Amino acid sequence: MDVNGTVAEGFEPVREAFLRNFEQLGERGAALAVYRDGHRIVDLWGGTKDVDGQAPWERGTAQIVRSATKGVAAAALLLLHQRGELDLDAPVGEYWPEFKAAGKERTLVWHLLAHRAGVPVLDRPLTPGQAADPELGAAAVAAQAPVWEPGTDHGYHAQTYSWLTGELARRVTGRPVGAWLADEIAGPAGADLWLGLPDGQAARVGRVGPVDAPEAAGGLRTRPKRSVAEAYADPGSLTRRAFAAITPLPDENDPAYRAAALPASNGIATADGLARFYAALIGEVDGGRRLFTPRTVELARGERSAGPDRVLVVGTRFGLGHMLHGGASPLLSPGSFGHPGRGGALGFADPESGLAFGYVTNGFRQSVTADPRAQALVWAVRAALAGE
Repeated sequence: MDVNGTVAEGFEPVREAFLRNFEQLGERGAALAVYRDGHRIVDLWGGTKDVDGQAPWERGTAQIVRSATKGVAAAALLLLHQRGELDLDAPVGEYWPEFKAAGKERTLVWHLLAHRAGVPVLDRPLTPGQAADPELGAAAVAAQAPVWEPGTDHGYHAQTYSWLTGELARRVTGRPVGAWLADEIAGPAGADLWLGLPDGQAARVGRVGPVDAPEAAGGLRTRPKRSVAEAYADPGSLTRRAFAAITPLPDENDPAYRAAALPASNGIATADGLARFYAALIGEVDGGRRLFTPRTVELARGERSAGPDRVLVVGTRFGLGHMLHGGASPLLSPGSFGHPGRGGALGFADPESGLAFGYVTNGFRQSVTADPRAQALVWAVRAALAGE
C-alpha cells in the first residue's frame, strides 16, 4: 500500500497511523490534512478514488462528508451573527414567520444550532427528491410540531438540521445557502468545499459506499452499546425517525443528490478543504483569510447542550452547532470544536494548539460520531504534539 504526501518533522507517527488504517481497519481510499497556525503540516492520501473501483486517489480527490457538513452550516450562522445580521437570542420566527407554527413560537436561533429545537423528526418524511427542494424541506420543518418543548432538552437533528439552518440563512441573506457559503466561507478560506456540487467539480469526487468494520486495534470500541443498537432497531424511536426524515435514504453517488444543498448531510470536500476551513475559523491561513473573531470562536465552542442525547442515546456535547470534545466524539483536547460525519469524515479546530484537522474517506462504517480510523489519526496527532 502506497501512501502519498508529506508530513512535517515530528509528525511521522501520523503517516504510520494513516497507513495502518489501510492495513488493519479496512480503509479503501482516504486523505488527511492538518494545519498548524495556518500552515499545512500533514498532507496524506492513498487508496482508490472510488470505494468500489481501482483508479487511484489523487491529490485533490474530494468526497461527500455527510454530517461534517453541519460544522460548515453552523459557521454560516455564526458568521452572520458576527456581522450583526443575526441575533442568536432572537426567536426564529422573527426571521422566518412560518416557523412559529405548532408550538414553536418561543424557539430561539441558538436552539436550532445547539440541537435543542425539538424537531429532529418529520411526521411525514420526505423523499430524496423532495428533500433536495429547499422550499419543501423548509415548509415541512416549519409545520412540524416539536417532540419536546424547544430549549428544554437536546437531541441530534440528523436530517432536519438541513432545513433549519439552510432556510434561516436564506431568510437572513436572501440567497441560497450553498451559493452564500461558496462566496463567504469557502472562497475566502481558499477551501475546496462545496454545498451543492458544481458541474465542473464532479470529476474530482469519488464514489462512496459501506465497508466492513474489522476488529479495531488499540482498544477502539466498534460495537455500539445495547441501548444504542436497540434505538436504531426500533422504527418508532426518535433515533430511527430522525435519520428517516428522508426516506428512503438518498443515493449519495447520485449527481442530483450531490448537486443539492443539504447543510446537514451532503457537503463535499477534500481533506485539505475541510482542514483549511477550520484553520480559517481560528486564524490566518496560507492563501486565505481568517473568518471568525476570537469572540466568535468562543461562541462556537462554548457548551450549550450536554448529557444524554434524546436521539443518539449517548452523552453528547454541543456548542453553537459544533460538537465538542467528549466521550461520544473525542477530538484533540477539551478546547476543540468541530463535527464528524457518520461513518467516516471528521473536521475540527483546536485553538490552544493552533491545529485544524480534516479527514475524508470513501468507505463508510456503522459508527456515528467516533469512527476508529479518524480516532487513530487524532491519537497520532496528539502523540506527535506530546513528543515535541
